[in-house]
Amino acid sequence: MENAEKTAFRVTRITILENAALSLIKLIAGFAAHSSAMISDAVHSISDVFSTIVVMIGIRASSKASDQEHPYGHERMECVAAMILSGMLAGTGVFIGYTGVQKILLARSGQLEAPGMLALTAAVLSIAVKEYMFQYTRKAAKQIDSGALMADAWHHRSDALSSIGALIGIGGAKLGFPVLDPVASLVICFMIGKAAYDIFKDAVDKMVDRRCDADTEGAIRACALRHPGIRAVDQLLTRQFGNRIYVEMEISVDGSMPLDQAHEIAEQVHDDIEKEFPKVKHIMIHENPSKAEG
Repeated sequence: MENAEKTAFRVTRITILENAALSLIKLIAGFAAHSSAMISDAVHSISDVFSTIVVMIGIRASSKASDQEHPYGHERMECVAAMILSGMLAGTGVFIGYTGVQKILLARSGQLEAPGMLALTAAVLSIAVKEYMFQYTRKAAKQIDSGALMADAWHHRSDALSSIGALIGIGGAKLGFPVLDPVASLVICFMIGKAAYDIFKDAVDKMVDRRCDADTEGAIRACALRHPGIRAVDQLLTRQFGNRIYVEMEISVDGSMPLDQAHEIAEQVHDDIEKEFPKVKHIMIHENPSKAEG
C-alpha cells in the first residue's frame, strides 16, 4: 500500500499541474473578456499553486523521523504549513477585495466595460475542475489523515466557490449590470477570508495541544477498562500533536499485586490502545494501588 508521503506527493503534483493550466486559461480569459471577477479568480488559482508547494514542503518536513533535538518528531510542521497557507490565502483575498473596490468605483463613473462570453465559459470550466480537485484531494487527505493536505483541499473548494461568484457576477454584467462583475470579486474576497480563518484555527488548535474529542477519549477509556486487571481509570489526559495523539493515563490495580504483574497489565493496555487507535503515537501509563485496597 502507498505510504502517506507518497500519496500526498502524488496528489499535490497532479493538482499543481492542473492549477497551473487552469490559472493560465482563466487569466487569458479574464484579460481577453475584460472581466475583473475572472482575473481575481485566476489570481486565486495561481495562489493555489504556491500553497500546494507549501503543503508539499510541510508534509516532507513532518514525515522526518524523531532525532536528538526533536524527540517527539516533526508532525507539527504540517500545522506550520497550514498556517502559512492560511496567510497566503488571506493575502490573496485582500488583493482581490482591493481590486474589486477599484472596479466598483470605475463602474459608478460609467468607465467599466461589460465582460465577454469567454469569461463566462472559463468560469464554468473552473467550477467543474476545482470541485473535482477538492474531492480528489480531500479523499487523499482523509486516507492519510493529513491536516495540511485537507487545508489544501479546502483551498480548492474555496476556488470553486469563487468561480461560482465569478459566474454570477459575469452573468449579471452581461445582462446589463456591469457593476456585478467587481461585486463578485468582493464576495470572493470574503469567501477566501473565511476559508483562511478556518484553516488557521484548525492549525492553532493542533499546535496548542488541544485535547481529543469526548468520543475519542471515551473509546480510549473503554479500551483500557476491558482489561480484567484494571479496576478503574483514575485519570486520562490526551493531546493532539499535529495529526497524532499523545495519551497519559492513570489506572487502578489490586494494591496487593506484585509490581511486575501490575507493569505487565499496563504494557498490555498500552499495546491494546495503540493497536485500536492508529493515530496514538505515545502513551504513558501509571499504575495506582486500588483505593479499595488502601
